[in-house]
Amino acid sequence: MSQKHRYESGIIGNCSYIAHVGKDTNVNWLCWPSFEDSFVFGSLLDRQKGGEFSILPTGDIVESKQYYVDNTNVLCTEVTGEDGSYRITDFAPRFEQYERYYKPLMLIRKVEPLSGHPQIRVTCEPTYDYGKQTFKKDRGSNHVQFHSADTHMRLATNMPISHFFENEMPFLLNQTVYLILTYGSAFEAPIERTAEEFQKRTQQYWQKWIKKASIPTFYQKEVIRSALVLKLHQYEDTGAIIAASTTSLPEHPGSGRNWDYRYCWLRDSYYVLTALSHIGQFEEMEKYASYIANITHIDLDRLQPLYGIFGKHKLTESTLDYLEGYLGEQPVRIGNQAHEHIQNDVYGQALIALLPLLTDSRYNHELKINVREWTSFILKKIGATIDELDAGIWEFRNFEQRHCYSNLFQWAGSTAALKIARIYGLDDIAEEARRLKKRAAEHIEGCFDPQEGVYTNAIDSKNLDASTLQLIMMNYLDPASEKAAKHLEILEKELKAENGLFYRYLHKDDFGKPKSTFLVCAFWYVEALACVGRVDEAKDIFEKLMQYSNHLMLFSEDVSEHDGSQWGNFPQAYSHVGLVNAAYRIAVKLDKPTFFEKE
Repeated sequence: MSQKHRYESGIIGNCSYIAHVGKDTNVNWLCWPSFEDSFVFGSLLDRQKGGEFSILPTGDIVESKQYYVDNTNVLCTEVTGEDGSYRITDFAPRFEQYERYYKPLMLIRKVEPLSGHPQIRVTCEPTYDYGKQTFKKDRGSNHVQFHSADTHMRLATNMPISHFFENEMPFLLNQTVYLILTYGSAFEAPIERTAEEFQKRTQQYWQKWIKKASIPTFYQKEVIRSALVLKLHQYEDTGAIIAASTTSLPEHPGSGRNWDYRYCWLRDSYYVLTALSHIGQFEEMEKYASYIANITHIDLDRLQPLYGIFGKHKLTESTLDYLEGYLGEQPVRIGNQAHEHIQNDVYGQALIALLPLLTDSRYNHELKINVREWTSFILKKIGATIDELDAGIWEFRNFEQRHCYSNLFQWAGSTAALKIARIYGLDDIAEEARRLKKRAAEHIEGCFDPQEGVYTNAIDSKNLDASTLQLIMMNYLDPASEKAAKHLEILEKELKAENGLFYRYLHKDDFGKPKSTFLVCAFWYVEALACVGRVDEAKDIFEKLMQYSNHLMLFSEDVSEHDGSQWGNFPQAYSHVGLVNAAYRIAVKLDKPTFFEKE
């Protein structure tokens, strides 16, 4: 594709759901009642079967722009048509009420005239069962009821209800219109007064949340937006944090790499918890760590790389061939076969994830864990898998190796176990942790290519992999050492692309040779540069990476080196996690007084 591809949409949410709103006013993606359920609006994947919730001018859109209310997840879309302009304010109510968070399955759209005499057409046609079924639509006094055998939605509005049944006539927008869509329960309250109050309280909630966050001055706006994005991806009821709210957005056109990311990758918990720690959001950390603790207590067999937001193990993957796919890119997948994979870094991830709850005095220690039993259990898992081949972090589907990255996290997990053992006086556990740490290090060193001075992706392999940047960032290699400097130099020679973009790897996998860069790897590269003291380069590349966001500072999973196009599921929580961690790594290195200004 010659034209640069960008996702022309923003997201709103309240930690119960996430909705995507396009610059064309349409809610093009919304899964209800949870992240894992069918979309009720899914035109992102099929323009015909995906339903529609749009607020369009009668003629063409002359101009459309989107922005967030400062430091919130409240999204504004300003549309100019041929006869006037109007603003749509979209938000998901979230605020404190009765000593808990109010976060209903409710989407509020406020439509205000700005100039001229705009005439609009509002279309609200939800669907369900991934586009297989449509709702029966009934007229109420000032609401529209959508219902099926087991699903009910209601649209309450101060617009004439007839508009939703016979909308050949456009609606003259001469006063503010409110559209309140709910799932499962009816909205029975004053429409205008309630919508205005909910908007005010929601904005105040988000602004207060950001005020309480620890945000550095280095690229502060971008870090704030990333923090807000990360928060939306936590399913608060269980604490799980999903990779993305979407499924099947391709890694690049024609790739077939279209995955369902609406699940929680236990395997990536270290990076998520590091980001939450950086921004000082302990409530979110505790909830996430509690989710991980529950998983490790329930799943006494192998730990999986990923789980459902409710802890579901079996995430059977299937394709929905009747859906056209994003821009015609099939297949559309639901479920994720990676839940069956052996990825042995997950045990180290689990140990590191719960380390703060067991060792950090700032926590309430409400999570009741038998420290000896739990630490011993995870160490036994590390011991049982430390010599195994596995699918690795990139989830290769048809071959296994002894991956450097997997052993690195076994090394890190054993190190964490040593810290726990020291604090709690568990001498026998400390002895086992030392043994496993040494064994993991032997495997890692088995990946070292002395001729090239670089660690390869796996034992008996010549392939390089961006995941080995973590050897530097996790202090397996002393960042000040010549070995770390050389390792980084060789990796960047092979895997670095334009403007600091970074490939995961360049060897062939199950789907051929990768054609798009993986954005979180670019942020890892920035961190590695800062670690080894190349701070000016780290700053320069971080700045260049900012150009790969969309108009709302939202980042995708993948970026094309050739034209800077966004691809992959969007927005990708782990890309934003990478941004936060890279920004903090640079900020710590800079560590100048607040009044300091470089001459």
